[in-house]
Amino acid sequence: MFQSRLDQIIDTEHALCVLAREIDWQYFTDEFGPFYAETMGRPGKPIRLVVGIHYLKHAYSESDESVCERLLENPYWQYFCGFEYFQHELPIDPTTLVKWRKRVGAAGVEKLLKGSIETAKRKKLIDKTELRRVNIDTTVQEKAIAYPTDARLYQKMRVRLVKAATARGIELRQTYKRVGKRALAKQGRYAHAEQMKRARRETKKLKTYLGRVFRDVERKATSPDKELENLLHTATRLLEQERDSKNKLYSIDAPEVVCIAKGKANKRYEFGCKVSLVTTSRHSWVVGIAALSGNPYDGHTLEAALNQSERLTGEQSETAYCDRGYRGHGYEGAVNIHIAGQGKKTDSRTEKRYRKRRSAIEPVNGHLKQDCRMQRNYLKGELGDKINALLAGAGYNLRKLLKAVAGFSFVRFFTALWNADLTPATVKLSKTLPVPA
Repeated sequence: MFQSRLDQIIDTEHALCVLAREIDWQYFTDEFGPFYAETMGRPGKPIRLVVGIHYLKHAYSESDESVCERLLENPYWQYFCGFEYFQHELPIDPTTLVKWRKRVGAAGVEKLLKGSIETAKRKKLIDKTELRRVNIDTTVQEKAIAYPTDARLYQKMRVRLVKAATARGIELRQTYKRVGKRALAKQGRYAHAEQMKRARRETKKLKTYLGRVFRDVERKATSPDKELENLLHTATRLLEQERDSKNKLYSIDAPEVVCIAKGKANKRYEFGCKVSLVTTSRHSWVVGIAALSGNPYDGHTLEAALNQSERLTGEQSETAYCDRGYRGHGYEGAVNIHIAGQGKKTDSRTEKRYRKRRSAIEPVNGHLKQDCRMQRNYLKGELGDKINALLAGAGYNLRKLLKAVAGFSFVRFFTALWNADLTPATVKLSKTLPVPA
């Protein structure tokens, strides 16, 4: 009885409120309903609440913890997530978001990106004509790991093995805790001073310490469990790899990380995964985005990117514009592929204009990273890479929808002002009214 209704304390013409009424929330209920049980356990959180929080999280670049805290403070966010009354207690725990993402998987999270595209189509912001021409590019989604060096990896792997052996009651001959820590500190100081011969000597010491601990654990663990067996396999992989080895290990916690060189002047190497991106040529709506395991050649990702775009939009593109990294792609589908720098003088003026629009996908990459949490991926494993990329694309489309809705509100305001009754009597009455401070 004494709760505050949100529609009485907020502006219902706010962009978030207008967009909340435009999104088809029933679509998400139908898609994610099978993941919820009817008779077992406590009632699950509303699907609109979880979907809305993920939209807001990546549209405003928030973490799981901060988006829940801001939801408690912001009545517009609560209205967007389906609440009728202002909430004074945290409506959802941040760990629930983690469990929900694991439950629905990458295929389920892809529905959020499709929902944003369908909303734009209902608002007539995307039509069939725009979907005929798309831009395609690849970028790197970096993983939230420390910069990989051999010395740090050796030290961290040795600490993990010692900890695992101690937890299982395995008595080691020596743990190298004190000397290992000292060797890592010296290696960092020598490398900083560019005394590389001394730095390599300390790195060799750390590798020796790891090898001794590894062999000691391997001898004494006659029947290792699965966790210890995985640690021993990782240590073997780390000890055997050389500088020019393929499929190198760059992180103990994220073995799926690969080293990708994109030719950037400010960042020679990036450690994470490659992401394929598809946008419309005219207004740069994200109609396809996928994280790719390993480091595949750009041209080999072309067919999968076009298939995903067709699956999400329901329309097959006619022309795709790519950069020179897609030369020799070998694609034989129905879409015409245009590579930058391979235009003809006989091309029409429209075709030349769209060729120039290929570079419009580059700032989209920047916005996805800076504004939508694709700069550093904090989600675990290859599944986390795929989910974070898809949510970043959904958050980017939501930002564009909010800007479009705000523009419509601006136009409606001046239309109402133009159609207002401005007779002399009305103007005289308005002059007598007090002016707000």
